Amino acid sequence: MTNAFMVSGLTKTYQDFVLDHVSFTVPSGSIVGLIGENGAGKSTTINAALGLIQKEDGVVSILDSEELDGDVKEQIGVVFDGSNYPEILSPRKLNQVMKNIYRTWDEQAYLRLLKQFSLPADKQIRQFSKGMKMKLAISVAFSHHSRLLVLDEATSGLDPVVRDDILDMLLDFVQDEENSILVSSHITSDLEKIADYIVFIHEGKVVFEKTKDELTERYGIIKCGAAQFDALDKSDIISYRKMDYEWQILVSDRERMQKKYPKALVVPATIDEIMLLYVKGER
Repeated sequence: MTNAFMVSGLTKTYQDFVLDHVSFTVPSGSIVGLIGENGAGKSTTINAALGLIQKEDGVVSILDSEELDGDVKEQIGVVFDGSNYPEILSPRKLNQVMKNIYRTWDEQAYLRLLKQFSLPADKQIRQFSKGMKMKLAISVAFSHHSRLLVLDEATSGLDPVVRDDILDMLLDFVQDEENSILVSSHITSDLEKIADYIVFIHEGKVVFEKTKDELTERYGIIKCGAAQFDALDKSDIISYRKMDYEWQILVSDRERMQKKYPKALVVPATIDEIMLLYVKGER
């Protein structure tokens, strides 16, 4: 198996939004970060791919199967941003429920994670904070021997220390090259730490699908004045933005640009800055 998760031509139309033939892959053994501003289509993509909403067009293959049957579902751990389980339950009672849902449920692993995250086993979930609910959902996802994790804004609402712990867990999870992760997040610094690939969705369309290393090691921003901007070869420009005192120009090969324009300031670009210049910049 070369891809754990493959989406091709995924389409869904709402009155005020269209998910427009979205395609990307999650190679086996990798972590793929799905980025985009709020409303770009990240959650719609995940929900349609997992069959939680009806898609109009497109093909989805998960763990080598185009049928989302019980065997495939057993191998997918899903964490959404929000409350995932009946609020009247406690984590201990939830354990009993999960034993009946997953044949591969690992009670010892689950109880160990509750302890690691300092989650009270007998407290009702409705009394949990947002961060505690997220840690509970992650505990469940890691406790039935999933081969694919799908996380939708799973680290939002968590403090930096717990976020870092979870990122370490995700990295450990893919050390077994049979395991893979798709994670959507607006915290792009998290993805810079762990992702192998980045898929950028804007207004319902995939803008790019690239390795993280290409983005962080090759992309750059030229910062210059109006005269320097006018002198640039426009074919070198991905997008640009006029700020108060300077122009900011996104380029795909900062080393080559530094050689080509030795008097210009060319700086590395973060994923956040790349996304911002694509969304707010001009072409």
